[in-house]
Amino acid sequence: MSTALLQVQQLSCERAGRAVFQPLSFALAAGQAMHVLGDNGAGKTTLLRALAGLTPLSQGWVQWRGLDSAQHRSAFHAELLYLGHTLGLKDDLTAMENVQCNAAMAGQRLGRADALHALDSQGLRSRAQLPLRVLSQGQKRRVALARLQSATACLWLLDEPWVALDTNAVQALQQLVQAHLARGGVVVFTSHQKVALGPNMQTLSLQP
Repeated sequence: MSTALLQVQQLSCERAGRAVFQPLSFALAAGQAMHVLGDNGAGKTTLLRALAGLTPLSQGWVQWRGLDSAQHRSAFHAELLYLGHTLGLKDDLTAMENVQCNAAMAGQRLGRADALHALDSQGLRSRAQLPLRVLSQGQKRRVALARLQSATACLWLLDEPWVALDTNAVQALQQLVQAHLARGGVVVFTSHQKVALGPNMQTLSLQP
């Protein structure tokens, strides 16, 4: 049996004094993904934020590599890439500068050639030197997703990563996630779309 990298035990969060979803327990080993399902308001984003340490837990715990993620926050975040609805991009920077800036914030030095390759993987080579404010919402999302191309983080937490993408971008992202899993990465993602990542994908339906 594979050793779990991510372990979640009886995790629950509250909103206005009420539980957002029933307590959750699950474990993911290297190369495994979790597709989180649920209606709008079921708590999908809350769960991802809780896993990332951005939303407090009302009960339970999260472990990464056998260590409590809250007690070993710096080590945990060094292996974490979280992509939420707020993309964490700066409108005054170019697409390339945004990719390089995000890599630097993760403690990774990313040269121009590698940043351009990451943007090219999302079909944005011709937009690399443009300020983010002139790009469409779909293009901005693809700039955010370009970070995945060169990310060294093992755990990816992705909130609706396929939203606002065209067919080619959807396929490119699916291949990128599959490659990450093949390298032994772990992915937890939400999506209203049907996503097939192979036999190592689990599903989790949130119940309020």
